[in-house]
Amino acid sequence: MKKILCIGEALIDMICTDKGSSLRDGQHFIKKPGGAPTNVAAAIAALGGTVEMSAKVGKDPFGKHLIEVMNEFGIITDSIIQDEKNFTTFAFVSLMENGERDFYFNRGADGMLNDDDVSHIDISSFGIAHFGSATGFLPGPLQSTYKNMLDKANEHGLFVSFDPNYRHLLFSHDQELFIQKSWEFIEKCSFFKVSDEEAFMLTRKSSVEEAAAVFAEMSNAVFAITLGKDGTLLGFQKETLLIPSIEITPVDTTGAGDAFVGAVLFQLSSFTNTQMNSLNKEQWISIFTNANKAGARTCEYLGAMEAFKHLSNDIFN
Repeated sequence: MKKILCIGEALIDMICTDKGSSLRDGQHFIKKPGGAPTNVAAAIAALGGTVEMSAKVGKDPFGKHLIEVMNEFGIITDSIIQDEKNFTTFAFVSLMENGERDFYFNRGADGMLNDDDVSHIDISSFGIAHFGSATGFLPGPLQSTYKNMLDKANEHGLFVSFDPNYRHLLFSHDQELFIQKSWEFIEKCSFFKVSDEEAFMLTRKSSVEEAAAVFAEMSNAVFAITLGKDGTLLGFQKETLLIPSIEITPVDTTGAGDAFVGAVLFQLSSFTNTQMNSLNKEQWISIFTNANKAGARTCEYLGAMEAFKHLSNDIFN
């Protein structure tokens, strides 16, 4: 199997257990390890893949906890940097009645990942690189490191995966920056996943069909537009197909998209790089169908990492 590199933030989610309460009104919180690319790495590892995480955390109890959890999943943590000057990033999360989330970020060490921190990484030893960090587009060292790693991945012929993970709180002041940076990655990736909300924002269209047409015109990548209970739209060689979702009663949607991406990349890692870029429509339908199963399983548990403990490639049968 090809080795996968995930790049971006590792953080602590502080989840409000007063379901239905806003962050302002919530009183009770539990800590959970998180960060979109960290979640993807955990899902890959849980499914049986070989994956390394590159990120920066604080040299504090929370950073140590994140590394311990990653090690428990089997994620390679050689590229996790502990920063003595900055605290581990926190994301406060409120779970509403419909399973959707309300965020507040307290950003710390994740944004300080710089080129020196990743200089030891032998990018040629990987087959796939995944970029899934919304914070990677914010000002700071991570922004340039993120783009430089994208360029290196392309130079070495890796299969590049991208998930923008838009968070309104982070970009309410400059949504255009997020759109611009996202397109830089979409134009250079092999596969990308967006939600319907992200698709509308990035393409400035108001329907999924119109948004998919823009993506198909502007990018040669295979893409997924996730539609929740309505399924996932597969974009492949200018054609779109709807892959049905799995019927469940959701407990928490946190990490479902990351599980989907992790499942896609885990399946791809069994192919050579040449094969990854020449899969046919039927193969992509099978990959997306299995990825929907992983996303559905994740929604049945509270917290992404807890859910990933219940992931295995047996769910694809």
